[in-house]
Amino acid sequence: MTMNKRQQGFSLIELLIVVAIIGIIAAIAIPNLLASKRAANEGSAQATLRVVTSAEATYQATAGAGNYGSLPTLFANSLVDSVLGAAAPAAKSGYSYLATPTAFTSTTPASYVTSASTLAATGVGATGTRNFMSTEVGVIFYGPASTTPITTGTAIGN
Repeated sequence: MTMNKRQQGFSLIELLIVVAIIGIIAAIAIPNLLASKRAANEGSAQATLRVVTSAEATYQATAGAGNYGSLPTLFANSLVDSVLGAAAPAAKSGYSYLATPTAFTSTTPASYVTSASTLAATGVGATGTRNFMSTEVGVIFYGPASTTPITTGTAIGN
């Protein structure tokens, strides 16, 4: 008496083909995912600089008595969140933030520079492709990605 065994499952070739297809899809999707994450980080950095610009203007007009404040000072006055108000530089969404105020004197007006620098500027783990900065003028400027703050750049929209 002969019995036929039912063969169930996938052959090795079929499994290798499926693994190869998954690998191809991953090779296409991962760079796009990383690019999307960098773009989201940059959008967050620009929005954060807008928030800091508004907070600086509010602080100068109220508690600052004509001067601008650092990020911890703005946090102490409930003008920015606790992430930005952490010890300088504050890290948020792949960027490092620093606000540097300069007090007014008899010869110079009060000013400040707020910068957003990428936490990782190059490689696969880069958190952004541009650095940003803003001043008391309220314009956001950008420059090449770097882990150090920029002091000049091109205005957004130009």
